[in-house]
Amino acid sequence: MAANQGGRTRRRLSTQERREQLLAVGARLFSESPYDDVWIEQVAEIAGVSRGLLYHYFPTKRDFFAAVVERESERMLRLTAAVPGRPVRDQLADGLDTFLEYVRAHAHGYRAFHRADAAGDQAVRRVYRRALAAQERQILAALAADPEFGPDFGVRPEVRLAVRGWLAFTTAVCLEWLCGTGLSREQVRELCARALLGVLSP
Repeated sequence: MAANQGGRTRRRLSTQERREQLLAVGARLFSESPYDDVWIEQVAEIAGVSRGLLYHYFPTKRDFFAAVVERESERMLRLTAAVPGRPVRDQLADGLDTFLEYVRAHAHGYRAFHRADAAGDQAVRRVYRRALAAQERQILAALAADPEFGPDFGVRPEVRLAVRGWLAFTTAVCLEWLCGTGLSREQVRELCARALLGVLSP
């Protein structure tokens, strides 16, 4: 425990807690400004740590932004993981509800994740595209495991392209929704669900 100037004590953060704190600050800054406009000094100042400590966790700005993107990608993959044995159509609404709640609760991180593709740094863009590819594979695997569609469904080029297009559509819808469209979460959920079921129909 360390004492501050007011005589109160504050808990010293563990390594993991400090890392999460820095990533949360980074998510907010990267969601509000382009990659090139965010400075490591800003992150350190807001988090109340030295620049040297931040570099201890993330050696470069590229490493830091890549970690922000990967953190949000892992969250999204966990939240949208398919339930084994349950038909895709049955779990689509519940999955989208969970996902949209995440988008609303972690708006900064969601925006930061999708700003990565606009970053000038090619290494950062590759991290983002790997994350999108993981989402695509997750959806295709769920379709392949569903008897309605079957294992051959997800390998068809038009299906892969349709799923990729749906991910782009859902991203655009969610980003606009965060800006304030007047639509409820339920309305956005139905819009996205109809769009996916539409592209999957024969």
